[in-house]
Amino acid sequence: MNPHPARPPAKSADPSPADSPADARADADARLDPDDLSGDEGYDGPSKSQRKRDMHALQSLGEELAVLNAERLRSLDLPERLLEALLQVKTFRAHGAVRRQMQFIGKLMRDIDPAPLRAQLDVWNGTSRAAVGRSHLAEHWRERLLDSDAVLGELLEIFPGADIPVLRTLIRNARKERGDQKPPRNYRELYRILLGLIEQGESPQDQAGHAQDQTGDD
Repeated sequence: MNPHPARPPAKSADPSPADSPADARADADARLDPDDLSGDEGYDGPSKSQRKRDMHALQSLGEELAVLNAERLRSLDLPERLLEALLQVKTFRAHGAVRRQMQFIGKLMRDIDPAPLRAQLDVWNGTSRAAVGRSHLAEHWRERLLDSDAVLGELLEIFPGADIPVLRTLIRNARKERGDQKPPRNYRELYRILLGLIEQGESPQDQAGHAQDQTGDD
C-alpha cells in the first residue's frame, strides 16, 4: 500500500470578474494616487490631500472635455494624443471600454496645464466674467514671472502677503520643467497660488486695471 496517497489535481484559478464595481474603484484610486507626484528640489509642494484634490479636479476636467463636440475640442489646441483620446471615447458604447479610455485620458491630463481649458469651459458654460478674469490674470502673472525675475518684486508690492521663497522655488522648478519637457506640476501649483492671492487680496478695480494691461501687452 502506498503510504503517500496521490493528491487531487489542483483546481485552476477562477478568472477574475471583468469590470466589477470594486475593480472600477480600485482603478480610479490607482490613477488618482498622488504619491507619484514627488516633491521637487527645495520645495515639498502641496500636501498629499491637496495633490489628491488636484488629481480629482483634473479627472473632472477630463470628463467635461469628453462631452464637448469635435469642433470645440479641436479649437482648444490640445496635445495630439489627448485630442485623439477624447475623440475616440465618443465612439465607444461598452461601459468597460469607456471606463478604460477615461482612465487613459486622466493620465494624459496630468501633463497639461488645466487653467486655459478651465477658463474656456467657464466661458462656454456662462461662468461669471469675474471668475474668468481672475483666472486670466493668474495666467498672466505666471507667464510674466517665468519670463523675468524682476516681476517678483512687482508682485510683492501688490500682494505683500505672498510667500516669496516658495514662489521663487516654484518659478525655478517650473522653468526647469518647461526646459526638460516634464509634466507641469510646479507650473500648475504656481497658478494655484497666484489665483489664491488674487482671490484673497485684489479688488475688482485692480483686476480690471491689470486685465487692460494684459490686453496692452498682447
